[in-house]
Amino acid sequence: MPRVQMDLTEKSFERLKDLKNKAEAGSYSEVMKDALRLYEFILSKDLEGSKFFIEEVGKPPTEIKVFV
Repeated sequence: MPRVQMDLTEKSFERLKDLKNKAEAGSYSEVMKDALRLYEFILSKDLEGSKFFIEEVGKPPTEIKVFV
């Protein structure tokens, strides 16, 4: 299996640790794999011309720009 080594700033590593805890992931690799799958999906939909919306509780949907 190929391995990738990454250099992260302290802030980026803290974000990764926070995501691992919030997702109750077993490893940092699991977080990265999930992030890549999500990024791939969103990017493919963006390239197809899809629009993205977020709907907060009690508020109407709002379009968000993911890739500017």
